[in-house]
Amino acid sequence: MDESTIICKCEEINLAEIESAIQSGAHTFDDIKRITRCGMGPCQAKICSSLVREIISQSLEVSLSEIGLPRMRMPLKPTRIAALAGKETSSSVVSVFAESAPKEGDES
Repeated sequence: MDESTIICKCEEINLAEIESAIQSGAHTFDDIKRITRCGMGPCQAKICSSLVREIISQSLEVSLSEIGLPRMRMPLKPTRIAALAGKETSSSVVSVFAESAPKEGDES
């Protein structure tokens, strides 16, 4: 692969940036994610995680099984599909959060 090869299409991170992060001390996908934003795009590392792990494995000369999977983060509170699908009268971000926020008197 050429150094200009795009590894993370969502954030447009190329091979040179990944290798630079590894040379700076990154040993896991999450380290690379913190340094480069790789895996923080719309796909949430579903496309680039395997390739990045292979690059780490080859660069550090360790087996792929020694390199952990990226940490996935769940939403803090479930959001209703209607709010995300735009079925609300307002399209502002506030309305999405208002939809998933507890109502008055709701203790959950």
